[in-house]
Amino acid sequence: MKRGWLPATIAAALFAQPALAERQHDITLDDFFTIQGMSQVQLSADGTQAVWVQSYWDEAADKNLNDLWRVQLGSQMPERLTFSPEKESQPRIDPAGKYLYFLRAEKRDEGKQPPYNGKSQVFRMPLSGGEAVPLTREVNGVRHFELADGQLWFTGIRDHTEQDAFTQHRSANKGPDYGHGTVKVNPLYRLDLQNFRKTLVIDDNKVVWDFDVSADGTRLARVTTTDNELIFLEGWSSVEVYDVDDDSNVVLEDSAWREQAPSPYGWLMHPKWSPDGDKLAWRIDYDGHPGQMFVAKLDERLKVEWQLDMQRPGKATLNGSDSRWLPGSNELCYRGAEQGSVKLFCTEVAKGKQGETRTLTKGDYVVGSYAFDGRGKNMVLSHNALNHFYDLYQGKVGKTPHRVTNINPQTDQWKLPQISRYRWTAPDGTPVEGILELPPGYKKSDGPLPLVVQIHGGPTAATPYALAHRSYGRATFAAKGWALLSPNYRGSTGYGDQFLVDLIGNEHEIEVKDIEAGVDALIREGIADGNKLAVMGWSNGGYLTNALISTNNRYKAASSGAGVFDQRLQWLLEDTPGHVLNYMEGLPWEKPEAYTHGSSLTHAGSIRTPTLIHMGENDARVPAPHAKGLYRTLRHYLKVPTELVIYPGEGHGLSKYSHRKTKMGWDLAWFEHYVLGKEMN
Repeated sequence: MKRGWLPATIAAALFAQPALAERQHDITLDDFFTIQGMSQVQLSADGTQAVWVQSYWDEAADKNLNDLWRVQLGSQMPERLTFSPEKESQPRIDPAGKYLYFLRAEKRDEGKQPPYNGKSQVFRMPLSGGEAVPLTREVNGVRHFELADGQLWFTGIRDHTEQDAFTQHRSANKGPDYGHGTVKVNPLYRLDLQNFRKTLVIDDNKVVWDFDVSADGTRLARVTTTDNELIFLEGWSSVEVYDVDDDSNVVLEDSAWREQAPSPYGWLMHPKWSPDGDKLAWRIDYDGHPGQMFVAKLDERLKVEWQLDMQRPGKATLNGSDSRWLPGSNELCYRGAEQGSVKLFCTEVAKGKQGETRTLTKGDYVVGSYAFDGRGKNMVLSHNALNHFYDLYQGKVGKTPHRVTNINPQTDQWKLPQISRYRWTAPDGTPVEGILELPPGYKKSDGPLPLVVQIHGGPTAATPYALAHRSYGRATFAAKGWALLSPNYRGSTGYGDQFLVDLIGNEHEIEVKDIEAGVDALIREGIADGNKLAVMGWSNGGYLTNALISTNNRYKAASSGAGVFDQRLQWLLEDTPGHVLNYMEGLPWEKPEAYTHGSSLTHAGSIRTPTLIHMGENDARVPAPHAKGLYRTLRHYLKVPTELVIYPGEGHGLSKYSHRKTKMGWDLAWFEHYVLGKEMN
């Protein structure tokens, strides 16, 4: 029987959530590793084919792998295009819809010669599937690429030696590593896709974090710094525009997003040319403050005629770095967080003014990535709903999209947690909400449940109103009969600018009260058992776990992952110190009281909660001394039951299959023992 594509109405019925009685499978820890992810969706110019990156866990490889997938919309089921152990990324479909371009780091033989030396190169394959052919042969690999004007534009990587009084002395003493002196810069090239001749376009010893090319290939926009360290990107980065024909370069004047901004420590990202090539949009994000989006019109001499600081709709907070212009229009489209949802907005920009904003995804969408066809009439997006993980949706622009794929069919039999927005009032009268998960089939008349308070990171982030099975607790505990509350406390995105900035200068206080008020509300309602409470989090969630257990002793167990223990130590060691400077409102010697109050170390003498501590050995964001200091404090001085779990080779997140499984197993065992009284073998 020929497998044709189903009409939207039949497809909707096919993908409908099975009734609870049909769902027979209790979610387990191991189910986490069966979930496949979808990201970086692309749509062909004619709107007939979509491509995305699909990720999956591989136990033998001990890591998460990527492959490229394609679906011919309206005619057949999705098909896998790549089968290599390498991680493909940055898929791009050429305007003719003939080829798919992407990055791949492949190693063959001894891996000494490019393009098979394990460095990222641009590959090309027929969109219909087939052999992938390398187009670049850069010794140090390719960082980023774009297609424009029938050519492939890409940034390479080379070492640049900075010149100062000690340059020769460092060169003569090559044994040690030095804090500065050598920078990996990114010359920009173009490859003619007809004759495959490579041309150097610009090499000015700059680090290029992102770039875009106008459709006619005459203008480049770059986000640049003079050094590779992230500290330069968060405070000393620039937006530059280069005229290819005239060989002229302009650095845009930055007072609007530096001196006049709420913080000078903003991250510039994602320059994007309008379809006509005369307007440039770019984003800047700040820890603790609302991100901004700017649009500037440049004349033929690259002089700025006008510049807009875009206003966001409602209480939305800009989300992600994938803004793009709707083809054939003056509309700039972008994702925005709004009360647990992530929506897709498009705003008209014309003649130096901001016009109407429309919402392309009305309702409770959690949009991960999106793309338009060449006419701006059709779109695809990935969406994480309440009854499925990320899947592909398609539709006409301005109309309700419908679901196209079901990449995790195993979840159709899972007994899903009951997910809801739970709202309460903070002590100062501010409305707060979080995402509440309850066991399948639970009713309040069943009585109070043990509660896990699971705290999101950031803090400039939010827990989404969507199905999640994560190594940080969601789904795992509801399946075991627990309630789980993930509070979107003060400082979270999607609840308005004031809600976001209220946290600045008030860490270790205002958000702690927000969370505690939510726990109190669940206890009063009879949903949570006040004698069976646990708290956990990673990154800022780990910091707040430390804060909560140093504030009171109501929690019977805690899991603190990659959490800050001392703010002075954090400013000294982390790779993005602007984060601390924003929330503490100054340097350590300028605001000593803020650093003291904002540190759980200051309040640690009150901790009595048995605490499980997780840390990545090579974490640059929240370095290992925090976890080691917390462990020493609890075990050796306070005699509090504790366990320190160190994950070799890991950074701020856990990338290995085995490490994720270990963490999840430890959390469950720790909480069942100290909260539920389960004996350990």
